[in-house]
Amino acid sequence: MDAELKKYVRKTGTSTLGIVCKDGIVVAADTKGTYASGEGIVYVAGSDEEKVLFVTKNIIVTTAGVASDLQKVIKLAKSELKLKELKSKAKPSIKDAANLFATIAYQNIRQFSSIPGITHYLLAGFDDEGAYLYDIHPDGYLQKIKDYSATGSGLMHMNPILDSEYTPDLTIEQGMDLARKSIVASSKRDPGSGEGIDIFVVKDNEIKKIVSQKVIPQYTDRK
Repeated sequence: MDAELKKYVRKTGTSTLGIVCKDGIVVAADTKGTYASGEGIVYVAGSDEEKVLFVTKNIIVTTAGVASDLQKVIKLAKSELKLKELKSKAKPSIKDAANLFATIAYQNIRQFSSIPGITHYLLAGFDDEGAYLYDIHPDGYLQKIKDYSATGSGLMHMNPILDSEYTPDLTIEQGMDLARKSIVASSKRDPGSGEGIDIFVVKDNEIKKIVSQKVIPQYTDRK
């Protein structure tokens, strides 16, 4: 992409989700990187974008929104959490981390700019109390998730599958299958999603990246 075009585009588009299972939390995202022009044209920027990132050893977040703002918020949150840990001599709770992200997101989107600071996160992690999943909306609204949540431009294709197939007694293995099915569906329909899937599992004492694979959408011949 040439330098002249880059002045008019910004990073956008994604499919991320979090699923609360009976034995842990499944967090997943596609890996397609995109730019969108002022006219709404989507350009592919890469196929190996990491959209699930570690904040600390026990906290991960999914990312959806404007790339530069996502990076800014995560860097600031990392610094603030480290400072809090040094001052209190104790690791911040998952609730503390979620509240911090929500506060920064609230402030960020209300700063005057020609490009709004839109950031949407799913935050998952574990502390002494257990494993938790939070949805941090672009306007700073914070929601503790007890079942599932999807974000990004592909959510309209993922939500119907999650709505119909989620049950509270899902195992992690079943949750991973549901996450994979949901993101593959969004990859077929949403131009901002696709290329691959990363799946992480959060338990009471560990976070592991379980799946990293390419996705080749299968299109049906409707003749």
